[in-house]
Amino acid sequence: MIAHSWLITAALAQSAAPSIGNGFGLTFAIEIGALVVAFYFLILRPQSKQRKSQEESLRNIKKGDEVVTAGGIVGEVIFIKGTVKDGVAAPSMDDRITIKSAESRIIVERGRIARVGAKPADSTGSGGSTS
Repeated sequence: MIAHSWLITAALAQSAAPSIGNGFGLTFAIEIGALVVAFYFLILRPQSKQRKSQEESLRNIKKGDEVVTAGGIVGEVIFIKGTVKDGVAAPSMDDRITIKSAESRIIVERGRIARVGAKPADSTGSGGSTS
């Protein structure tokens, strides 16, 4: 019983202690706000820009471009079967793209292409050896 009264007295003494300050809540809110802003500018915004850039390059794929699929297959675009919406070509991520890799032809979805490059360089060019 004495131990209980001692705990109650200690709790009442702590609750009667002066507060840390009126600005504590405001300072904490400003710090959290600064962390949210930093998170947005350092992580979310660059990721969004990169995603938009990737989607734009996928929408602008044309015949002859070199592409790399998500599975790592490198090939040249030889045919694009696009979707038509209201009589106008509307590229979507579900379009079928035929690529030629070595002697094989592969059909992939536009959204499964990981990287788009320029037209492949001609391997029969006049580039000499470096020895």
